[in-house]
Amino acid sequence: MSTSNRQTWLRSGIGLVVVSCVAVLATHPSAQQLSRNDGYIDGTVASSQGPEAGVWVIAETKDLPTPFIKIVVTDDQGRFMVPELPNADYSVWVRGYGLLDSTPVNASPGATLALKAQVAGSPQEAAKVYPANYWYSLIEVPGVDQFPGTGPEGNGISPQMRTQNQFVDQLKQGCQLCHQLGNEATRTWNHLEGIEGLNSHRDAWDYRIQIGQRGAQMNSFAMRMGRSAIVNMYADWTERIANGEVPPAPPRPSGVERNVVVTLWDWGVDHTYSHDEITTAKAKPTVNSEGKVYGVSSSHGKIMVVDPLENSSVEIDIPTRDDPATMRSRFSPKYQKPSPYWGEEVKHSGVADPHNPMMDLQGRLWMTSTVSQAGQPDWCSQGELNKYAEYYPLPNRSSRHASYYDPSTGEFALIYTCFGTHHLQFGEDENQLLYFSGAGPVIPWVNTKLYDETGDEQASQGWCPTVLDTNGDGVITKPWNEPAGGGRRSQDEGGGGGNVGDFDPKLDTRVNAGSYGVIVSPTDQSAWAASTAYPGRIVRLELGDNPPETCKGELYTLPDPNAFGPRGIDVDRNGVIWTALSGSGGFASLDRRKCKVFSGPEMVDGQQCAEGWTIYPLTVGPKMRGTDYNADFHYYNWVDQFNTSGLGPNLPVLTGSGSDSLRVLKPETKEWITLRVPYPMGFFSRGNDGRIDDPDAGWKGRGLWSNYATNFVWHTEGGKGTTSKMVHFQVRPDPLAR
Repeated sequence: MSTSNRQTWLRSGIGLVVVSCVAVLATHPSAQQLSRNDGYIDGTVASSQGPEAGVWVIAETKDLPTPFIKIVVTDDQGRFMVPELPNADYSVWVRGYGLLDSTPVNASPGATLALKAQVAGSPQEAAKVYPANYWYSLIEVPGVDQFPGTGPEGNGISPQMRTQNQFVDQLKQGCQLCHQLGNEATRTWNHLEGIEGLNSHRDAWDYRIQIGQRGAQMNSFAMRMGRSAIVNMYADWTERIANGEVPPAPPRPSGVERNVVVTLWDWGVDHTYSHDEITTAKAKPTVNSEGKVYGVSSSHGKIMVVDPLENSSVEIDIPTRDDPATMRSRFSPKYQKPSPYWGEEVKHSGVADPHNPMMDLQGRLWMTSTVSQAGQPDWCSQGELNKYAEYYPLPNRSSRHASYYDPSTGEFALIYTCFGTHHLQFGEDENQLLYFSGAGPVIPWVNTKLYDETGDEQASQGWCPTVLDTNGDGVITKPWNEPAGGGRRSQDEGGGGGNVGDFDPKLDTRVNAGSYGVIVSPTDQSAWAASTAYPGRIVRLELGDNPPETCKGELYTLPDPNAFGPRGIDVDRNGVIWTALSGSGGFASLDRRKCKVFSGPEMVDGQQCAEGWTIYPLTVGPKMRGTDYNADFHYYNWVDQFNTSGLGPNLPVLTGSGSDSLRVLKPETKEWITLRVPYPMGFFSRGNDGRIDDPDAGWKGRGLWSNYATNFVWHTEGGKGTTSKMVHFQVRPDPLAR
């Protein structure tokens, strides 16, 4: 885009309207009065069995500009302290494993309460508040002897499912990609009652995997795994639950888990698909300190904003170059079966389609979003117009691009990219390169410093295919070996590459990055990407002094057949890569400093550095029945490089997307810490970050942030009418600190 075009977009009326709207809400007459977060409510919790330790005390109110919840845990004597409460009237009650939810008590800051808890009368009553993954663990996974599948005429499992491990990977990454499985909305089918022809659990599941705007996607995953086998497996699961089967009881929070304070704010509407959030810059977590918190609503093409000081929330429309009325939404309006919640009403229809936000050092919100649906510009594929197109042309139009929003001005910039985008991450180099995943065969970037100086989107972007130095001469040269099948994958959100075709050891070898997640190492500015294709691998790209000619790739495949499903990816300050094992559960780390081979034919299969990998299975929570794999699902992961949690620096964090939690690992001891969100159940997190608001304020000056990021927010406890939540985790020195 030329400088003049960029300025046209920056001065658009949309940006000016945004500033006006935010300003009006920020000066709400009661805002200042309601933002005094210095009150507290304390007291005790006891049942007929005495003081109740390790249970949650929940204080919620609708008196503030947006609904607000604060949750703490009782100490070993049943005492609690709910700190930092804005001035409002609260409903206060207790939830705990082994208990029934208590009757709410009305209270205001300054109150001391003696809360009465009631012990659950049966395992079924107690299990109503267990996290979804405990219920999901009851599924009877087909045994190892059932693989490879024998198809519709055999055991119903698709012949594509070669092993039980591959099947489990799809049960996690396929069937839970958009929402939890095991919550009340999925383990029962009461909401389907009254639909004609549903006379059994099998009928219900046959119908369920076709409903709503995601019906085609759910049905596709079922077909990939073997539809009849999937329907029978899930029908058996929910029928056993209906007949009274319950999972094992989760442990109550213990140790440092009792020091956790969770704060929630409502944002969005009751059909918002809120994908991710961001609060600060990864390389400097004091950026935007005490500022607003941002997220994106993929379903509606909006930025979501929570002001944690004013306890308010707003939404901001994301612009496009094309007239939105003429654009097509990627969310299908066609229903295979009507939704039991919305019928055939289209609830997800946004065309800007934002996916993932990140913040730069200036506090601007960068996003992956659709800029235009016009055809691919010539300079993306014609070498005489672009050196990157000459090296590796990108002729296919991308569906999602790059944009940013500047909160200080309310203005947007829109950047059309030749490549597809999904996740994004800044490096720490002088040009503030912004790398993207989701670009199919390449790893791309935008030079944000150059874009700021020139507004030239063509000159500011670049990309490189991931080519391995398999001939061992230290440089990448053409021609090279191509992946099997010719190898130019379409641009997509993730996926793997495919094996190398005819291999000539005298040539270098291109592999398809197929990247889902992306991260940049702070030690050498190399870019790393994770592929979700089973069993999983990660790739590394170094740009060299003169990209694309000096770009060089490396491939690393997980060495343990029982560790699979890398999805998210992050890095610590030492350059160690951490990836969530969304299939098998837990973490894998790769320390490249331990590797010895970086070139030659051994690079082709990615097995040249088994010594660099360490596997950390998730050891808390139940396993899937009939397997050795944890029932939890991890959509993504993050590394707390700067101790924003207060638990320590460089600690990797998993999203417990199936367990209502964040999972923090202490690598030296292999200890797992669970930061649970017990209410409302259904905390499905796709990502998180951490911010330091005041480095001198102890636990009050830092914390982790995440959000309810399910596609189907009406699956959350409370059902239809419930909205997504923004979530703040703080860790106190003890359960009574205020």
